[in-house]
Amino acid sequence: MKAAIYPGKGQPIIIEDLPDPVPGPGDVLIRVHRCGICGTDLSMTRGGAWDFGSHVQFGHEYAGEIIEVGSKVSGFRVGDRIAVLPSVACGECEACRSHGNNVLCQSRPAMAAVGFAELARVPASVATRLPSTLSMADGALIEPMAISLYGLKLAHVQPGDRVLILGGGTVALYATYWARRMGAGRMVAMSRSARRKDLALRMGADAFIPFGDQEVAEVREALGGAPQVVLECVGAEGMLTKSVMHAAQFGRIISLGFCTSPDPVIPGMASYKCVAMQFAVGYSMKEFIYIAEQLDRDRIHGGGHCDPKAIITRDIPLMELPSMFTVLRGPNAETKVHVRCCGA
Repeated sequence: MKAAIYPGKGQPIIIEDLPDPVPGPGDVLIRVHRCGICGTDLSMTRGGAWDFGSHVQFGHEYAGEIIEVGSKVSGFRVGDRIAVLPSVACGECEACRSHGNNVLCQSRPAMAAVGFAELARVPASVATRLPSTLSMADGALIEPMAISLYGLKLAHVQPGDRVLILGGGTVALYATYWARRMGAGRMVAMSRSARRKDLALRMGADAFIPFGDQEVAEVREALGGAPQVVLECVGAEGMLTKSVMHAAQFGRIISLGFCTSPDPVIPGMASYKCVAMQFAVGYSMKEFIYIAEQLDRDRIHGGGHCDPKAIITRDIPLMELPSMFTVLRGPNAETKVHVRCCGA
């Protein structure tokens, strides 16, 4: 099979011929149809401190069709279409028992982040069956949608809450999507540029405001008061301070940006507002199953919600992945790029 390989140390992505994977007793073998390119894929192939490593497969936003089932697998069969939760958990450590968040598993027995390939061996425990109403493109969006949904659950968004979303990327757009579905009141999306203004409004924001000297006053005016919930989805230095600056007294801040550099916060500023700040990473199978069910319900019964596929700006064949990485590292007009891994 052909698969994308990161050689390590910031070297360009290459496409190699690898032996076809063989499923173990608890695995399913899938033909990968779609895999999305994530900002993490770009940042962790630069050769920095947070790096995938040397000569590794990668790709964690993917969906495919089962072509072989392991001897001990029940509940799945050849022909089923699945989305993949790319972190495998032991199910026994304290993190698994208490939170069910695979990414937090202390044992980390394996990873299933191998989506940029024609074939993938996937533990059945991290497979979510796709309803017939959903496409493979839908399936490959469940992982990034789950990140935002998990964060929104931690934010405890209440009906009518004033919400500010910092950022214009995938996580921010889907945070807007879920906040709207959860009954948030007025919502403002904020970013450095207005490039994704239309998408943010389409996902459910009431207003879009670019960063600027008057942003605090502009946000308050648009929301009718300071935001009770701030979703930080940028992951750049200064965003935590910005979140505190905007938050209402006793406001809730959820950091989904996953900044890997020091980002100082002035405790005095946060203390005088009594804000609560929580950091989040990952998701559980509950989110994956819930998203598949909700999208299925929307397709059957409608509901007036935006189609999550609206963020997909391009899909490309696997062989074009290395050149697309070059494009995405520079100025570009893409939001979410999907890779057609098996040519379908």
